[in-house]
Amino acid sequence: MREPELLVPASSLEVLKVAVIFGADAVYIGGEAFGLRAKAKNFSPEDMREGIAFAHTRDVKVYVTANILAHNEDLEGVRKYFEELKDIKPDGLIISDPGVFQIAKEVCPEIERHISTQANNTNYGTFNFWYQQGAKRIVTARELSLEEIRSIRKHIPEDLEIETFIHGAMCMSYSGRCLLSNYLTGRDANRGACTHPCRWKYSVVEESRPGEYMPVYENERGTFIFNSRDLCMIEHLPDILNAGIDSLKIEGRMKTALYVATVARTYRKAIDDYRKDPELYQQNMPWYREQISNCTYRQFTTGFFYGKPTDEAQIYDNNTYIQEYIYLGIAGERDKRGYYSTEQRNKFCVGEEIEIMKPDGRNIPATVRAIFDNEGNSMESAPHPKQKLWIDLTHEMDAFDILRKKA
Repeated sequence: MREPELLVPASSLEVLKVAVIFGADAVYIGGEAFGLRAKAKNFSPEDMREGIAFAHTRDVKVYVTANILAHNEDLEGVRKYFEELKDIKPDGLIISDPGVFQIAKEVCPEIERHISTQANNTNYGTFNFWYQQGAKRIVTARELSLEEIRSIRKHIPEDLEIETFIHGAMCMSYSGRCLLSNYLTGRDANRGACTHPCRWKYSVVEESRPGEYMPVYENERGTFIFNSRDLCMIEHLPDILNAGIDSLKIEGRMKTALYVATVARTYRKAIDDYRKDPELYQQNMPWYREQISNCTYRQFTTGFFYGKPTDEAQIYDNNTYIQEYIYLGIAGERDKRGYYSTEQRNKFCVGEEIEIMKPDGRNIPATVRAIFDNEGNSMESAPHPKQKLWIDLTHEMDAFDILRKKA
């Protein structure tokens, strides 16, 4: 068994800090350009510096995505961007385009180069090719089985690292290379602007009968014909950990701090439990299952790990998430009164029972005794998103504890 890295996404500086506190060994983020999540908040150079410093003081690595499929007009900007990153010093760059890879190799050779899943890495020949070009790590294609990954491990150098997605949304196109968004909306998924048309509901219109919409049925269950379930391997970690994989990657660079904290904490404990004692991992399985369902998710699948998915990997009747908890905010500093600062994310009220979610696995019930705005005015509820508040709870908190309530 190789030493597994738990790699967690972050959409913002705040979420990066939560990922670090809740158990990540490494975090991957996007800058303001050249990543595949243009709609994410992403990181300014200043936030990137602060986030990397925060992570490094806790022995956590930070990787930056630059995984667009570049066009000619992108290359000059890529070079300037990598010159900035050379000074900022992330631990690695996640790249899919050979031209972008070559620029990184020239401009900042001291920063590790990782090959994105977008590069369609499906065989050990491809892994060895990128190794010869100077890549440190390859992210496997989403379409590989565990048997194929084990075979790749046997045919590549020991110091070439394998990274594999083990949790999160699945793309219906091959390794995420999709033209649907570009074709239907003019927004290019391969350059960071995907509108997720695979989650839309479709009908058929016959050419000679315009305006008559006929529902599309893949079978009797419904019409969301491209809508995949979410990947979840929490129940199959022994197979993952014994497949020669170096980095276990969570999808979700547009997710909330609640989602990131929940998934990071659950996989952190599961990995640590299994490495300590496989029987302990099995004993705690009910807890992992319960916790992983506490964040927003679609129904779960094991993806391609045990062979090609059947029709059971699709969700036909809707495109909505299952949500069991509502994200309220993150605990900040404590003042002399014993009140805690927070930036409100969803409404909660005085007298309401909420939960304090801690990195060590505890979920502590607490009642909201009082809410005050920044001017010290008492409030009965917190109805305004992102309003800065001071709250008095019946239980003490630590910085970066997550506040949530049942949906």
